[in-house]
Amino acid sequence: MNSSALAARGSRRTTLRGVLGSRRSLITTFIALHAVFLIALAPVMVAGAALGDLPLYRHWALEALQGNSWAGIDRPWVYPIGALVPVVLPAILGAAPYQFVWFLLLTAANGVSLWILTDGGRRRSAYPAAWWWMAILLILSPVALLRLEAFTSPLVIVALVLISARPALASVLLTFAAWIKVWPAAVILSAVIVSARRRVVGITAAVVSVGIVGAALLAGSGSHVLSFLTEQDSRGLQLESPLSTPWLWMAIQHVPGAEIYQNWALETREVAGPGDTWMIENASVLMVIAVIVIAGLLIWAHAQAPTRSAHLLLVGALALTTAFVVFNKVGSPQYMLWLAPIVVGGLANGWRTWRLPATLMAIIAVATTVVFPLFYMPLIAGDPAAATVLGIRNLLLVVLLGWAVWEIVRVAVTAPALAAHPTTRSIPLPVE
Repeated sequence: MNSSALAARGSRRTTLRGVLGSRRSLITTFIALHAVFLIALAPVMVAGAALGDLPLYRHWALEALQGNSWAGIDRPWVYPIGALVPVVLPAILGAAPYQFVWFLLLTAANGVSLWILTDGGRRRSAYPAAWWWMAILLILSPVALLRLEAFTSPLVIVALVLISARPALASVLLTFAAWIKVWPAAVILSAVIVSARRRVVGITAAVVSVGIVGAALLAGSGSHVLSFLTEQDSRGLQLESPLSTPWLWMAIQHVPGAEIYQNWALETREVAGPGDTWMIENASVLMVIAVIVIAGLLIWAHAQAPTRSAHLLLVGALALTTAFVVFNKVGSPQYMLWLAPIVVGGLANGWRTWRLPATLMAIIAVATTVVFPLFYMPLIAGDPAAATVLGIRNLLLVVLLGWAVWEIVRVAVTAPALAAHPTTRSIPLPVE
């Protein structure tokens, strides 16, 4: 390659770095991204309709505001009681603008998360994480725009940014997010195990939880406030769950007794076949075992390397949350939005260390959207190609879990050697 070609390549790289490192480019892209979302949703908004899970959310909201029948208070509900806030708030202007108000609220939430992540554009080291997060929002937009994770994900990003300097506020955000969808509890658990401010995080989480439950009880919820813990016990193996993979392929291969069927009560597609009863009954046990093992590894790693608490908090949160997905008989596409915010926090904490999980997560996000909504109908019809894409996605989730667990172990194993030989160069350390 001649010198002029090398110079041109160098110039292009410099220009790209300049664009990606520009605060104006970041803000412009955020606005453009959400403008595209708005344009795509405009026909639905103009018609006063709603997409995805929003018609169900709107139904619950209108029941509460107009019929005075509150899910989670007057009757059992599949979601924690805090989910009433993002579900009911978009209905304050009535039924027709529900989709529009929801969009405005999630746009604000995404904007705040990026603002805090980059410290208003001043934290240039967080720009790669911000660009990656916007890419994931685009890739996963069919669920990122239309599920409750639209609000829990930005809350978790903000909490991960603040947890070192303002652990009480971070714990409030994480706890409220966990009372919308349970998964942020994994981040709280990781913080309670390894954070230098674990007492503040734990006590704050307990106080906020008591306050939320107390308010629900005062509103007359009774035992319904905890109904989300048991409402999904009757579910079978959902089609997209990693645990469902053997039975999905049994159904595709027409194994006697295996099938893909519609659970009309829960409006989900599930799979059944020989041996599925054991998995249905023991999936939660497997998840608990995985959580206990990961928590034990975190305790060990923190004891060996207490100075690595920031890194351990993030990889521990990723390991625990991924375990929630891998060992779950329910498998929905929005679950990928449980993992992405933690990767955002990791990228902001150390880009080089988190390049692999970020790459894995990007591929997982693409495969998820290919399966749902693009090829969901062929999948439920038993199409092998669609099932193969889903299988690759689920395998990569297991690989992601393996990376997070291995990283915890690696920190614990290498810490004594680094302490004994602090000047050694043979063991690379993540940039934090």
